[in-house]
Amino acid sequence: MKFILAAGAAPPFFVEVALLILCSAGIAYVCYRLGIVPIVGFLITGVVIGPMALGLVQDQEVVDAAAEVGVLLLLFTIGIEFSLEKLARIQRLIFAGGGLQVGLAAGITTGLLMAFGVSWQAGLFTGFLVALSSTAIVLKLLGDSGEIDTEHGQVGLGLLIFQDLAIILMVLLVPLLSGTGGSTLQILGALGKAIGIIVLVLLVARRVMPLFLEAVARTCSPELFLLTVIGICFGTAYLTSLAGVSLSLGAFLAGLVVSESKFSEHAMGEIMPLQILFSATFFVSVGMLLDLSFLIANLPLVLGVVMAVLIIKIITTGIAVRSLGYSLPVVAGASLMLAQIGEFSFVLERSGREAGLFPAGMEGTGSQTFIAATVLVMIATPALNSLGARIRKRLEAPDGDSPQEMDEVHQHGPLPELDGHVIIAGFGNGARKLVRSLDQQEVPFVVLTLSPEGANEAESMGVPVLRGDYARQHTLELAGIEKARTLIIADDHPAMAHRVAMVARTIGGEDLHIVVRTRHVSEIPGLHADGVDCVIADELESIVQLMCQLLKDRGLPADEIDRRAEDIRGKDYAGLLADNKPSDVVVLNVKGVACDHADHPLAVVPNSPGVCTECQRMGDTWVHLRVCMTCGHVGCCDSSKNKHASAHFHETGHPVMRSMEPGEKWGWCFEHGLLLK
Repeated sequence: MKFILAAGAAPPFFVEVALLILCSAGIAYVCYRLGIVPIVGFLITGVVIGPMALGLVQDQEVVDAAAEVGVLLLLFTIGIEFSLEKLARIQRLIFAGGGLQVGLAAGITTGLLMAFGVSWQAGLFTGFLVALSSTAIVLKLLGDSGEIDTEHGQVGLGLLIFQDLAIILMVLLVPLLSGTGGSTLQILGALGKAIGIIVLVLLVARRVMPLFLEAVARTCSPELFLLTVIGICFGTAYLTSLAGVSLSLGAFLAGLVVSESKFSEHAMGEIMPLQILFSATFFVSVGMLLDLSFLIANLPLVLGVVMAVLIIKIITTGIAVRSLGYSLPVVAGASLMLAQIGEFSFVLERSGREAGLFPAGMEGTGSQTFIAATVLVMIATPALNSLGARIRKRLEAPDGDSPQEMDEVHQHGPLPELDGHVIIAGFGNGARKLVRSLDQQEVPFVVLTLSPEGANEAESMGVPVLRGDYARQHTLELAGIEKARTLIIADDHPAMAHRVAMVARTIGGEDLHIVVRTRHVSEIPGLHADGVDCVIADELESIVQLMCQLLKDRGLPADEIDRRAEDIRGKDYAGLLADNKPSDVVVLNVKGVACDHADHPLAVVPNSPGVCTECQRMGDTWVHLRVCMTCGHVGCCDSSKNKHASAHFHETGHPVMRSMEPGEKWGWCFEHGLLLK
């Protein structure tokens, strides 16, 4: 360590690490200003500073080591956000869907290459490389957009988990394909060992880890807690690697272990800053692999491979997902999201190269072509994911309904007498708890869901369920919407909630009461405008519950606490809404709240009619448009990803926005939280 302490001296790798971080931050900032997702910026950074271009960073081994840590921490945090219960819920998707996708991708690739004279061994090896998708990139995109718990997000996660499991078998088959050794008995033994390790980890998650983390947390030492969490991540990953399981899958299992503890959120908060730093290094390291001179010299070949990979991945993923009964919007979103080649294909390619196997049997040229095509597809992944989101929304649009799709409604279990009943649209965690409560109170109800897993689980619980798109008139009519007393929309997608509410209000009975749960307060005015009677906003009830607990601690009687809670939910609601603070209150109306903008004219000339210019610049889509009644600024609504209308209010203080949707004549006062008509 003497060279570190010497004045003016620094370790040889320090300058390169500093350049890597500074360049990553600089290019990421440029990408942010241009509306490009940071992942693309990190990949481009790797291309620019790597040894194949400017050569600012030459020590690939140091970068690779940091990148490996980044992948481990990324998968670890995803595991913490997940749970064993959720994993069990998508087991059919993991094994049936994932197995079909990997099998089809490997088989089609092998067949195509054999048609061009490549041996079946090299063809199958190449098929393995193509079958894998990028766990790190896909989960990063899903995490940043908050879509991991969506239907297409769950599909993507399930297929990725199987691919990470399949890499074990693929690595074991490399010696057999190359003819350098390995027997069937050895392969079966290694697989058995891997399964045993995974089962052991899961048992520890249930039995040991909650008690262990609680003991550590009681020390009240943040340093000890952080070291323990990182130790669990790396230790579990190392333990599973001894059985041939990939380090990344081991880190994901470690996250599952921690997720079973009540300290999972604490662990997430401690680990996130490290995860962000090291996962960025991973994406930079991938970009550093690209040889620009080779790419330029062999551009037609590389682009041809890229197109072939995209076609194979989109088709095989689409077939696998559709075969499990998922809707076309989910199929489109998942297929484009998983269209790239994964980071573990680099590991597999390196193992094959050492054993004498090369992509398409082309030796050095094959390896460079594979690397170039993989990096290009990775760079294109955010754009492909955005394209998938647009196609998904277009397929979900009411004017895109086809008679065939509308008739695809299947009944699971006998339906009760449909009169004065409750319809539950969606079957997530909240809906499951609601179903149990309604069943205990003997309230008649029916569940609508598009998820095959959800329908199967509901059927196993003895719940009356219709599998179909609950935003379609046909499905709601089968559920008896004309006679229903209440419709509860338990779908986390704001756009879907708007669609269901509009259709239900049109065809439902006069006494139909529509209730919607939403995550954000800012979505409330649009939902009320669509005919929703009651909105439950996640951002509000926490304040009510906190206040109730404080009053209880001060010794106030229960009836006084209830009165004050209702007071918050009533006249004080508008103030909470204007501040946009966390809570979870039921919103019925905000009448009686003074607003000096109530007579604000709802007519102004928009400065960009028909588009949200900021979303257009960023390459994003929007749901609805709002126009500022002060300056004419047009921005997307709070059901949209970027919420540019709300951002405009916070930046300028202009209080009133009007809906630009055809036939809608209402405005919203952000300052007082009032719907203006």
